[in-house]
Amino acid sequence: MWRTSVLVALLLLGSAPAFAAEEPSGCDKFKWSIDRERAALTAPDRAKLTSGNELAALPTGGFTLALAAPADAKLPRPPERAPKDGTFAGFAGFKNEPKAGLYTISLSSGGWVDVVQDGHFLKPKAFSGATDCEDIRKTMKYELAASPFVLQVSGAKENSISIAILPTE
Repeated sequence: MWRTSVLVALLLLGSAPAFAAEEPSGCDKFKWSIDRERAALTAPDRAKLTSGNELAALPTGGFTLALAAPADAKLPRPPERAPKDGTFAGFAGFKNEPKAGLYTISLSSGGWVDVVQDGHFLKPKAFSGATDCEDIRKTMKYELAASPFVLQVSGAKENSISIAILPTE
């Protein structure tokens, strides 16, 4: 009986790191180079958008999106992850068709991203994030079709966020 208890205890101790996994810390911990994305997120000439803006085309660099309380943000679709109290949300639409292809969508700080195209939530093809990296928190790769789409951000801790949507090189 005690052997079983010891075996169970050892198995649980051996798996403890899996439960306590932390996100990587530092700019060098991203899975791919983030130099281009960081430059776009911090460019002094980035566009300033209010939630609900509809743009004719993708900005060539980054933009800052003003956010509101989730109840006031009027997101076109409920986010796939419910936002916590005290967080902010917003969205921007891109009505002209982007060139079909793989794009990186990067955020300056934490938040949940939903990309809605043709009435469906798109799933990222890849994700990378790290804490303690100035000006960028996460970056995701999405396969966009040549049709309009909406980018929704929710769960942000501040009332504005910098975003970059860039074609992959």
